Amino acid sequence: MTKVLYSFRRCPYAIRARLAIAYSQQTVQLREVILKDKPQEMLQLSCKGTVPVLQINQNEILDESLDIMVWAVSQYDPDNWLKPNIHNMLDLIDKNDFEFKSWLDKYKYADRFPEHSERYYREQCEDFLVDLEQRLQVNAYLFVPTISLADIAILPFIRQFALVDEQWFKESPYPHLQNWLYTLLNSPLFYSVMHKYTPWLESQLQHEFP
Repeated sequence: MTKVLYSFRRCPYAIRARLAIAYSQQTVQLREVILKDKPQEMLQLSCKGTVPVLQINQNEILDESLDIMVWAVSQYDPDNWLKPNIHNMLDLIDKNDFEFKSWLDKYKYADRFPEHSERYYREQCEDFLVDLEQRLQVNAYLFVPTISLADIAILPFIRQFALVDEQWFKESPYPHLQNWLYTLLNSPLFYSVMHKYTPWLESQLQHEFP
């Protein structure tokens, strides 16, 4: 059976899943989703209604981006993304997903959370940025001198943070984090997963990816 990936170009969870799939050279049929009009085919596979969703076969469905990443990289890992201690990487990814992401949403949409200012929410995000900056003072990447699963899992969320106020981020006291981010964003791998596809529901066209 052909593997099918339901994705949304700008979603950070979908981005990291696509990065792992492209890196590991796993071929899927990509269906671009409009989040306001989700296809019934996707909802039948996963009642969560969120992307990404990967249908590997009739009996195997993955609807968590990290599960998709680990599955893909476990198939083929030419640059040893899984070489660092997986438990340590998963701990940092959990901090990203369950602490940083919550503050990031409030920072990005501060007008929806008038209890505090945008600056306050940004300062809460900075606890995580400080951790990353300290790690990147030791190595060019978060765990070892080369890219690991953790770098790719966290990258789309730091990208999202930087885009909220690009000037502030450029002037922020995180030079190692800035260099890490811009290096990864300018990589051929990142460019390869950010192609704009016609929404599947509109066209019924699915695209071979990568």
